Amino acid sequence: MGVKYGFQCSPETLLYARNQLPSGARFTGFGIGRWAFPMVAQSFLMGGHVRVGMEDAVFIEKGVLAPSNAALVEKARRIVEHLGGQIASPAEARALLGLPPRAA
Repeated sequence: MGVKYGFQCSPETLLYARNQLPSGARFTGFGIGRWAFPMVAQSFLMGGHVRVGMEDAVFIEKGVLAPSNAALVEKARRIVEHLGGQIASPAEARALLGLPPRAA
């Protein structure tokens, strides 16, 4: 969301897109650039998963380049936790997505 020819970055648009999915479908909404963190919050609040990464956004805040991908993930984690959410562990995430356990 927020990219030229993509969905408009708004709660209404994400709600519309979510409502086009089959009941119980897993989804995530993500934004490009300045919309990355607002969409983290919106996706979580609408029952979806969240994702961030330097492939979509390079600023951690207005005018401040992210020092790493991990810094973006840490900020997204804080947003979700401040909204009352809990972050899945890697093993929990693999199970949610139906992926095999990671080899030792």
